[in-house]
Amino acid sequence: MITSLDCVDISVIIPSYNRKSLLGRCISSVMTQTVQPAEIIVIDDGSTDETATWVSRTFPMVSLSQQENSGVSSARNLGLVKSKSPWVAFLDSDDVWLSKKLEKQLDALTSNPKMKLCHTEEDWLYNGAKKTVPAAYRKQGGWIFEHCLPRCAISPSTALIHRSVFDEVGIFDETLPACEDYDLWLRVSSKMPVLLVDEPLIEKHGGHSDQLSNQRELDRYRIQALIKFLKSDEKTEEYRLMAEDQLRNRCGIYAKGLKKHGRETEAKYYFSIAESL
Repeated sequence: MITSLDCVDISVIIPSYNRKSLLGRCISSVMTQTVQPAEIIVIDDGSTDETATWVSRTFPMVSLSQQENSGVSSARNLGLVKSKSPWVAFLDSDDVWLSKKLEKQLDALTSNPKMKLCHTEEDWLYNGAKKTVPAAYRKQGGWIFEHCLPRCAISPSTALIHRSVFDEVGIFDETLPACEDYDLWLRVSSKMPVLLVDEPLIEKHGGHSDQLSNQRELDRYRIQALIKFLKSDEKTEEYRLMAEDQLRNRCGIYAKGLKKHGRETEAKYYFSIAESL
């Protein structure tokens, strides 16, 4: 078990785009952890709100990198390049860690030394008010590929990941403007089990207009991720059948929605994918 509260070899990567108003809360939640990480890395993804100047002045101990606005996947991937530790934790700039998040994950990993990814439950807040997390969004541990098919089953802000996982399955897909985490967890969960700390250790904040989860047509990106998975060598026969069934259903639902809104050509394309499976 973890007995020391000294700095441990974890890199925390925080991507941010025009989130200066939220970053203070986010970074402070890392700095008040009962187990401190080795480094905190903020990737400023081309912000226009003076994020970089503010972070450098307010949190001089934070490692700051800037890039042209390229999306959250690119920002996380740059953070991976910049980070030095064998363990990596991601934190979205609108989310908050509870104070024992890293400590409890390290305890769990110490008891399960073969595990390479540990995630946790989460609390949901919408405009500051706590929401009940629907049963379908409860987190799972072990071999969770089936749970990763209908929705994103791991929140990036909860995940503590050994660097070797990215060597094995690859990094975030920068061609996906959304559902990039859904894509990654399909690849991860098809290769290895994951460890769950079954208690909320982060606060996931919603209600602001720039959230990626507010984008329309997220199903289109999930469909793209499923097609990519089915073309890969990362699947067993069992997982291929599961993914094909999910793709068939998702394409059918998405195509019906397109047809309802008069987008006949696009609807035919997605109907054809469903019919081909």
